[in-house]
This record gives sequence, structure tokens and C-alpha cells, in this order.
Amino acid sequence: CMIGYHSVSVIADAISKGIVDFNLPIAYEAMKKSAESKQRYGLGAYIENGALSVEDESESVSKTLEYAYDDWCIAQVSKFLGYESEYNTYMNRSQSWKNLFDSESKFIRPKKNGDFLSPFDPYEVNNNFTEANAWQYTFFVPQDIPGMVNAYGGVAQFENKLDSLFNAKTKTSGRDQADITGLIGQYAHGNEPSHHIAYLYHTIGKPTKTADKTHQILNEFYHNNPDGLIGNEDCGQMSAWYVMSAIGLYQICPGNPQYEFSTPLFKQVVIHLENNKKFIITNLSKNKGEKYVQKLNAPFQNKMMQINYQDLINGGSLSYYTTSTKDSAYQLYNRSYSLIEDNQQIIINPLIKSSQNPFIKDAKVNMNASAGSAIFYTLDGSFPTLDSKQY
Repeated sequence: CMIGYHSVSVIADAISKGIVDFNLPIAYEAMKKSAESKQRYGLGAYIENGALSVEDESESVSKTLEYAYDDWCIAQVSKFLGYESEYNTYMNRSQSWKNLFDSESKFIRPKKNGDFLSPFDPYEVNNNFTEANAWQYTFFVPQDIPGMVNAYGGVAQFENKLDSLFNAKTKTSGRDQADITGLIGQYAHGNEPSHHIAYLYHTIGKPTKTADKTHQILNEFYHNNPDGLIGNEDCGQMSAWYVMSAIGLYQICPGNPQYEFSTPLFKQVVIHLENNKKFIITNLSKNKGEKYVQKLNAPFQNKMMQINYQDLINGGSLSYYTTSTKDSAYQLYNRSYSLIEDNQQIIINPLIKSSQNPFIKDAKVNMNASAGSAIFYTLDGSFPTLDSKQY
């Protein structure tokens, strides 16, 4: 009943973890059918134009972002099956979020008639987002975190944006939305699109900030009462976040079998696996209340606090020491990994600015191409090429 076609992420994640004992060709055809049903939920306009606009479909921003993530998942399965053409197609579509990113405001924004919709208030809850606002959905790019970091201008600028999210005022504007609860600034733990955001600090080498936020959420937003959840328990996701974060593991991007490791709530966690093996996580420090990892022991000392699914499922142990001071905590360097290859970068749609809309006879229209690109056009309805007239 929700947006996107997220069953594809479940299938892609299973394949990435070596779970392939099902009919892969039939599953793959079903995945593609979900992604190519052009009559459903604006998919035709999304495929044709690289993003949804306000005039195409309600909740256009959220649908564009969630379609883009799902398309990345299909691309991974295409690669696994050796379908290069489909892989390239869906990898290109997985970057559609870039067509809604405003480099000036540094928010992902709705578009109308080729330009960003104005006026714009990132706190406003409206029909361009699904149960959220621009603050919360701007960070929903789990498949292209380095691309998101680059869009902000680098690691420092992206860190500032994350800080701004958690430090923003907690009041929203626009319509009342019961799902937006559990606010830390504009981070909304009561609704799922925010759930990976605290772990984004890990990807830019700031694990202490992830520890701060996850422990605040674990300790303040969950209580052993009938109303002990801060938000909507959609398909068990509120509880799943707690269980995973309490044992210190979280997967930012299903389809990529990597778990971020952050300090658990417990001195020792024993995970009983289906293959009858165990994975044991142990804090070797004797002091209580320390939440910053100071040192990882072998064989994970060079893993940069990221654990592969296969390392978990094989069984074994992870032991670590903690500290109470950020200055002596473990630091992550060069963590910004890419899930989208450099040769798959898309050309961003131009911005089209018009003084009036709609127009009857004529109107002046200005177009701005993205950096390093040019616009070619035709007036006879034919498709432009590099030999057409340059704007």
C-alpha cells in the first residue's frame, strides 16, 4: 500500500548474501515488471524524464527517491545475472535523485514545469512528500552516499548538513501529519524514512556522532509500556531498528551486505545463527557507560567498523574496547565508499525558468545546464543530437 516497489530490495539483499535457492529468472522478470509498469504511480514520467514533477504525480519527491533506490537494487541483480544493458539502465535510473537536488538550498526539492517549486519551506509537510518533509527525505539516498556527499561540496559540508538536521527546530509547518513523531530537530524516528540517518555519520568518518544519536534514541524513545514506541510500528520496523541498534549492527543499504558496527547496549551480545554457529560481540572495557569505540581487536581491526554479512554468518567473535572521550575514540578515515561506478554518472536535467505559466502566445524561457554539459535543441519535434543547434 506504500510507495516504491520495495520487494525488489528484499530479493536483491537476499542475493547479495548468497541466498539464491529460488527461481532467479522468474524473480528477475517480476522485479523488472514492477519497475516498468508505466501506468502506475507516475512511473512513465519518472522513466521518461529522470524524475517526477509536481504535475506528474502526488508525493513526487518521495516516489522519485524510493524508485531510484529500488532501481539500484534491480541493477545489482542485473549485474549478478550478467545482464550488462539492464545493469546500465537501472544504474542510471538509480541516480534520479540528482535531478531534484537543489545545489543552492542544499535540499532535495519538488519541481514544477522544469524549475524548483517556489516558495519552498523545508519544514513544510505537504503533498510533495510521503508522510514527511524535505528535511527528512533529503537524506534518502542510501545507494549513493558519496554522490550525496559530493553534492554538498564534501565531507565537512555534509557533516554540517547532518548536524543541522538534528539541531533544527522540532516544529513542522503545513499539514498535520501523525506519522512525524520522535523528533530530534527534524530527524523523525517515529517514521521509517529517517531510520538510517544517524548511521550516515559513519560513512564520513564520524562514528562518535553515530554513537551519540543511536544511544539517545535507544534510551529515550523506547519504553517498556503499552505506548513504549515513539512512532508507527510499520511491519515491525520500529522494533527492528531497536533490536539491530541495541546489538550494534545496522545495514544502511539493503542490497549491499555491509553492516555498520556501533556500540551495543550490552557488555556482550551472542547472536545464534540459523547454521548453528554463533557470532559473539564483547566489550572488553571494565568501565560502565562508555559508548565510543576506542579499539577493534583482530580480525576486525582494519574493517573500519563495517562488517560483511559473510563474516557474521561464518560465526566468530568481535571484541572491542570503549572510551568515554571522543578525542581518544576510534576514527574512520577514507570511509566514503561508492556503490555507483564513476562511468555511470548521469547528466543532470537543466533548470527551466519561465516568467509566466501557462502562456498563450509566447514567453521568455531561460535554461541552465549543469556544470560541464551543454544543451542542444530542435524546433521541429525531432530528438536533438550533438549536431543540433546549441542553446
